[in-house]
Amino acid sequence: VMRLTKPTLFTNIPVTCEERDLPGNLFNQLMKDDPSTVKGAETLMLGEMLTLPQNFGNIFLGETFSSYISVHNDSNQVVKDILVKADLQTSSQRLNLSASSAAVAELKPDCCIDDVIHHEVKEIGTHILVCAVSYTTQTGEKMYFRKFFKFQVLKPLDVKTKFYNAETDEVFLEAQIQNITTSPMFMEKVSLEPSMMYNVAELNTVDTAGESESTFGSRTYLQPMDTRQYLYCLKPKQEFAEKAGVIKGVTVIGKLDIVWKTNLGERGRLQTSQLQRMAPGYGDVRLSLETIPDTVNLEEPFDITCKITNCSERTMDLVLEMCNTNSIHWCGVSGRQLGKLHPSSSLHLALTLLSSVQGLQSVSGLRLTDTFLKRTYEYDDIAQVCVVSSEVKQS
Repeated sequence: VMRLTKPTLFTNIPVTCEERDLPGNLFNQLMKDDPSTVKGAETLMLGEMLTLPQNFGNIFLGETFSSYISVHNDSNQVVKDILVKADLQTSSQRLNLSASSAAVAELKPDCCIDDVIHHEVKEIGTHILVCAVSYTTQTGEKMYFRKFFKFQVLKPLDVKTKFYNAETDEVFLEAQIQNITTSPMFMEKVSLEPSMMYNVAELNTVDTAGESESTFGSRTYLQPMDTRQYLYCLKPKQEFAEKAGVIKGVTVIGKLDIVWKTNLGERGRLQTSQLQRMAPGYGDVRLSLETIPDTVNLEEPFDITCKITNCSERTMDLVLEMCNTNSIHWCGVSGRQLGKLHPSSSLHLALTLLSSVQGLQSVSGLRLTDTFLKRTYEYDDIAQVCVVSSEVKQS
């Protein structure tokens, strides 16, 4: 049994000395004449020739394990009904990897039966390749033997995720991917497959001269023990955006699909399990800002748009009260009746206010009262605006 892998670059041990030593320039000349060394860089250990693997080597989760199996008749007799079976034993299951389950009628002396098996490794830990051969001799005696080949499957990547729930229904996902192997990786693809309720936008590119360019540059190599951060924004689909109760309870966001290549092009792929977030708690009534200016003039009115959503399972009759603060003053009538708001329904409010103090000011002082239960909901620090003098020109 021999594992089928890509060849590796030949490494040599340079032997050299100073010119005043006894060998003189002999060692340097021998290295220059060696066909395996790189011309002009003979003292480097890395050669320009390829060598075949001498052992199973490292096998990582997500890669495809390929092996060549050969059964050779070393005797001078013809054997019959030869059946070759290859199984892969893991900690949880036993898989049959044989390409064919049919027996070979006969095998002459010095002839062999060859088979190539492939398996995408999906578990880490100890794996045992069990090769069993059964045959019948010329005298009719049935013979059987097995050989075991043990190898370890290692974890190639360490993936950590963080979720950020925005004031709107958007969810931001930060994925930290670390290369924990001993060789560089070429990150071919890192994408997020969202759940059925969300659309995803990748935030890992920048527009340069009208073209989209990766934030990691044109060479997306990940060196050993290096970590790279990917960012994604998930927005609810239109048919679910208005269903506040549904979006509120959604914890399953999607799964990451990672594809990489190592050494001479060996391909690996990992797909995480479904990523889950902690569902945000909005309470009975959720207030979010739809529009608000970044910069406003001192003592000049400006408009904001609020969205009020009933996240409870009962109908509410809401009254809006606006309370002034030291810096923020509301324009309009306080105590306004908003009417009935059914479960999972929402309404938009256009409000006007002004600031009497310069600097970064917090919008506060909104109060919603449910007249059915006589319950008041207070909303402070809703957002911040930068207040500047009217003499300063806004850019």
